[in-house]
Amino acid sequence: MATDLYNTLMNLQCELVAERNLVNPQQISWLQYDILNILQTHASRPTVMSRQLGITQVKLSKNLKKLRELNYITQTPDAHDRREITTAITPQGRQFMTDIAVKHQELYNKACKVWSKEEQQQFIVQANKLIELLRKERIANGQ
Repeated sequence: MATDLYNTLMNLQCELVAERNLVNPQQISWLQYDILNILQTHASRPTVMSRQLGITQVKLSKNLKKLRELNYITQTPDAHDRREITTAITPQGRQFMTDIAVKHQELYNKACKVWSKEEQQQFIVQANKLIELLRKERIANGQ
């Protein structure tokens, strides 16, 4: 039985990665996705984003460079402090995030087709237990 669980978890992980690759053809990282997600609501300065994300300015800068290269963000001098820059999502970046949201909805619809309401609730409870454990361990290890 443990082998069945192991195989199922590995297969699920592989399928979710495959789905992510379909959704994310540019292969942006989770951190880059988080940056775009922040910028969907409002433009921001890198100093503010690095605090929000809990990362160094250097790490943020490397990720902003990739997003600029993909034309997902623009950066302009800040209107209030010319030493700072303001980062904003571009229409292309917004479209990318919309495309991801559409794919997430498609995955949700598929899950609704294969699971009854009761099975959905069971999955939510069990998956959240595992998510919580994985998140706590990752945070405890500083990752």
